Amino acid sequence: MKGLVDTRFGLARAQVDELLHRLFIDAPGTSLRDEDRRKSDEMAALLVEVAAVVGRRAARGEFVLVDAAAGKAYVGLLAAELILAPRGRPARVRLIEREPTRVAACRDATARLRAPDIAIDVVEAEVADSAVWPSEPDLVVALHACGQASDVIIDQSLAVRARTLLLVPCCTSKDVSAAALAQRRADQLGMPRHAEVRRRFIQSVVDAERTLRLEAAGWQTTVVSFVAPTVTPHNLLWRAERVGEPGRMAEAADQLSRLRGNPSAG
Repeated sequence: MKGLVDTRFGLARAQVDELLHRLFIDAPGTSLRDEDRRKSDEMAALLVEVAAVVGRRAARGEFVLVDAAAGKAYVGLLAAELILAPRGRPARVRLIEREPTRVAACRDATARLRAPDIAIDVVEAEVADSAVWPSEPDLVVALHACGQASDVIIDQSLAVRARTLLLVPCCTSKDVSAAALAQRRADQLGMPRHAEVRRRFIQSVVDAERTLRLEAAGWQTTVVSFVAPTVTPHNLLWRAERVGEPGRMAEAADQLSRLRGNPSAG
């Protein structure tokens, strides 16, 4: 991605590069490394998604964004300065991260942020800790939530009645509940045990289970490739918005039941 990220939102790639350098490198005379530029590609694409959500929200009250399993909080902090601050409306960004060194990096980067009117809360906690989640946030973002963390973030977003979720899962481990389901379904269907064939099938079932779980809970959900796989192999974005449409919910609940092998379904 070169030049403008998306002219509708006025985000320039140069702004993303400059802010990544200032917040997370902060060393005069240095430039972004190749891995930093790939991160910049991801951020540029994801910030367009964030800007679209912010643009759809009526400018009433405080806009609350949760960056869950935040890592170094690339998404939350760049969104604060490049998207929320220019709009001049009250906004709060909560960063939830469990790893102390990453929490420290978040706080260091926050000190270099140029968004004085945006409240930034950095919380050292597990995303499973319900006490650290605000009620009904406007947007939950999670970039590369690893393994089971993606499912916990889905569950927490449902529990606190978030309005929109932008989720980019990372690796799928054995801890992911739907992975065990996928293994059982593979055995039932007589899938071969070739590792790559099994891996792709398991990932497809995990992706389907997450999608249907959101839709059954009343969230209109689309899954898109938000960057090319050459940028990151974990390039699928779940874009989910709470709408509560009963017909869609019932259909998704039936599909989810059948996916899970409920003999009474269908």
